Amino acid sequence: MSLEVMENLLTLKLNMINTLALAALVLFLGYFVRRKWPILDRLNIPAPVVGGLIFAVLALVLRLSDVFAFKFDIALQDPFMIAFFTSVGLTASFTLLKVGGPQVVLFWVIASTLALFQSGFGVVVAKLLGVHSYLGLISGSVTMTGGHGTGLAFGPLFEEMGLEGATTLAVAAATFGLVSGGLIGGPIGTYLINKKKLKSRKEKSDLEKKVSQAMAEVKEAGTTQISAYEILKYTTIILACMGIGSLIADGFESLGITLPAYIGSMLVAAVVRNFLDFTKILKVNQDYVEALGSVALNLFLAMALMSLKLWELLDLAIPMLIILAVQVVLTGTFALFLTYRVMGRDYDAAVMAGGNCGFSMGATPNAIANMESLVEKFGPAPRAFLVIPIVGAFFIDFTNALIITFFINVV
Repeated sequence: MSLEVMENLLTLKLNMINTLALAALVLFLGYFVRRKWPILDRLNIPAPVVGGLIFAVLALVLRLSDVFAFKFDIALQDPFMIAFFTSVGLTASFTLLKVGGPQVVLFWVIASTLALFQSGFGVVVAKLLGVHSYLGLISGSVTMTGGHGTGLAFGPLFEEMGLEGATTLAVAAATFGLVSGGLIGGPIGTYLINKKKLKSRKEKSDLEKKVSQAMAEVKEAGTTQISAYEILKYTTIILACMGIGSLIADGFESLGITLPAYIGSMLVAAVVRNFLDFTKILKVNQDYVEALGSVALNLFLAMALMSLKLWELLDLAIPMLIILAVQVVLTGTFALFLTYRVMGRDYDAAVMAGGNCGFSMGATPNAIANMESLVEKFGPAPRAFLVIPIVGAFFIDFTNALIITFFINVV
């Protein structure tokens, strides 16, 4: 850590360890503020987003006041990001897809189609507004379906390709999506339930019971106690997938194909997971994988958010808000007229339509929150609570990453 004068401003330079330590403190600042302000928890705003934005605003005030600025060494940011998406690949057990049957496949197709529309509409509106097409992508499925994690993962790539401030714009868009998805999901579900006079079925079907059993088996822990050996084992698996995945990414780059840094590692991890499931060489402990992924994601988000350059938002704020408004209308209309119809035109389908708004404008927890608000008033929707978490946790990141990659290379 050192103080230097950069750009006529006293600058506090933090090395890699200082930056990581500060990111951890910023993360727990976010947890503290969420406990003090329950509305942030109800809106499912992640703790690293809360803490990171608070720090970023403080840094902005200090910079604009000519007091001093911060300069971070973010060398660990990409490894944490890749580790998280690798853990996503390790959770992608296609046993659930097989057991879940048509409903899981249908919703996966629906969610992927909406992600495709989000990116397409975003690019078209951006072109009509005369701004960079990548702003349309950032305000599309990158942050709507992908949330903060995907937005921050792609932000540096968009900056390298010419969109200044892409990372900051991605955070703003993802936060807008989280709030908007939480606001429109409940009313859309309520409208469908009341208009169609739909009733809760209350009982789980045989298929739903099979899916519940399969999910329990997939998530079953290999041991009831925390083990340093198990932590090291799954850390090693994740690191090995990251290493092989980086070679695959380098191969695509040599062919002139633009891919986000994590794609190769995530695909390798998915292959490894399903190979292990098929051969039964190792029963993957989902709890360890998810815990390691959560640690990596939270530190990545905290580090990325606290280093935001909020002053880069000013020039593109209005065009981005217009694109985001289009995304709200698109997602709400899609859920109302397509999700509800394709998923069965019954009570569970209406609840899933409400959940789809949160799911495709923020994150799976947003979808769960929307659906919980509906079932508290109208009764249980067991199918909805099985289908959406499976697709959100295990499958949508794959198709969304492919959709984004396609648009980057075409646009």
